[in-house]
Amino acid sequence: MEALALQHKEEQKRELTEKLIQLKKERNAIILAHYYQRDEIQEVADFRGDSFLLAQKAAQTDAETIVFCGVHFMGESAKILAPNKTVLIPDERAGCPMADMVNVDGLRKLKAQHPNAKVVTYINSSADVKAETDICCTSANAVRVIQSLDCDEIIWVPDKNLGHYVQQHTDKKMIIWEGYCNTHDMLTVKDVVEMRAKHPNAQFVVHPECRPEVVEMGDFVGSTTAIIDYCKKSDCQEFIVGTEDGTGYQLRLDSPNKAFHFATKYLVCPNMKVNNLKKLVKCLETMKPQIYVPPVVADQARISLERMLQVK
Repeated sequence: MEALALQHKEEQKRELTEKLIQLKKERNAIILAHYYQRDEIQEVADFRGDSFLLAQKAAQTDAETIVFCGVHFMGESAKILAPNKTVLIPDERAGCPMADMVNVDGLRKLKAQHPNAKVVTYINSSADVKAETDICCTSANAVRVIQSLDCDEIIWVPDKNLGHYVQQHTDKKMIIWEGYCNTHDMLTVKDVVEMRAKHPNAQFVVHPECRPEVVEMGDFVGSTTAIIDYCKKSDCQEFIVGTEDGTGYQLRLDSPNKAFHFATKYLVCPNMKVNNLKKLVKCLETMKPQIYVPPVVADQARISLERMLQVK
């Protein structure tokens, strides 16, 4: 019975994939998938990557339609950088609690209190917040972005954990917003200690969106892409992974002979996982839901994103 169900599932997947290939041609579409997506989405994507790489791909593509398999702010970033393209997202419920933790009114008040500060906003934020920002960054380039600014004071939004990590790498004064990533923030020191006891030969690789005391325990600290690269190149054969579990797809693909243990079973972003292959096909069939960003907001937000893309 179980074998039959599995067979049916595989058949359905094959049919959906064939339909997707056909729709992509018809719509002149490109599929961008974040590393935190389900395996079935990463398998069919034209590009897999973190927020930074996918923002670059959105800005550079010749395709008329961009399907962004990620969360809402990522689709917005693609639309801002490619305003003449149609940008689709498989499920518009794919939000980001961290992005929702910062609002325009609060940010404007903070800017009024610190008139000499430059605002650096993590890409995990809404278009409205990006429009109030001097420059955006990702976890991959946050330190470089801050060092590129000609100022002594930084207003940093919205992730306090990444802000704390960046603060260790700059002499600039940082005013840090109190937001955080629900998923990464769940990982505790106790989790890591327990995993290390189970896997004494493993290295602990961790994302700076985790709590500072957890990040301090890392053998390697970096963005999702940096973690993937490090594990691929490392001589170590076993890793405890401190980031979202969708990353396992690329880790296993790059290093099939290495072992990867996620530091806790709770490293799953429910928002990233609402997208699936069926919804991906349907959004290309119906050409919705489409991402819309008001032109006034998009024009302002584009400045902060393009400045980020220019930082070497």
